[in-house]
Amino acid sequence: MRDALKLMRIPFSVYLMPVFWFALSVVTDYSVGKVVAVFLIIHLLVYPASNGYNCYFDRDESSIGGLKHPPRVTKSLFWLVSLFDGLAILGALFVSIPFAVCIAVYLLVSKAYSYDKIRLKKYPFISTIVVIIFQGAFTFLMVQLGIGVGTAIITSPTNLIFAAVSSLFLCGSYPLTQVYQHTEDAQRGDKTISLLLGIQGTFIFSGLSLFAGTALLLYAFFSTNQQINILIFLLCTAPVVFFFNRWFWRVRQNRAEANFENTMLMNKISSLSISLAFILMIIF
Repeated sequence: MRDALKLMRIPFSVYLMPVFWFALSVVTDYSVGKVVAVFLIIHLLVYPASNGYNCYFDRDESSIGGLKHPPRVTKSLFWLVSLFDGLAILGALFVSIPFAVCIAVYLLVSKAYSYDKIRLKKYPFISTIVVIIFQGAFTFLMVQLGIGVGTAIITSPTNLIFAAVSSLFLCGSYPLTQVYQHTEDAQRGDKTISLLLGIQGTFIFSGLSLFAGTALLLYAFFSTNQQINILIFLLCTAPVVFFFNRWFWRVRQNRAEANFENTMLMNKISSLSISLAFILMIIF
């Protein structure tokens, strides 16, 4: 059970926190109690359940996100995932029924991504679209629904632009998480988007997606007279731009630099920097 809990990779949820803070930073009318509940449900139950289910069917023997040396998968992992699924939906019902429905949909889609009879992960374009929509825009809107934001605000054009930005950021970060797993993915028959693009192609694709997301975000801030947020975002994400370009340069010199350690460092720098930016926006 201890190994099963380790495979849930709860600390890895920190890399997905920016979407939550982003969704919170662009609205003002919400319940603080619901903010805490939604944060805990998503990051301590939903994301770990998805991670654990993915591990159960992948049965990785080499490094995976958040674990350099994953333990052996046993049936205990499946039951622990089921427990987390149940707790997530039950907890979401105490927040609101629409939020619980969204949580259930998210969990089902995440299982279709990994389940061996469906395994969307085998299809590079479908899996990428599913991930960037559900971990991006869908989660962004789900968070706002859970914290009590009104439907009129959630469906407003500006808010939907922000939701699209979250998907573009996921489109940039998601392929980078696969860049060190090409050999194992190919052996398992999973043709990921990164494997399809190649190592250098992955960096170019990710860079263009991140640039597009940033450009759209800055446009949205500028058009709504939030110039201070432009400054905050550019200052906080400067380390991300520096590391990404330096890492890409090193990979072009030596492909071995596209490894687990650098991938996790990129995830850590980007998630913490972007989360900090949105938290500062909330404060200011």
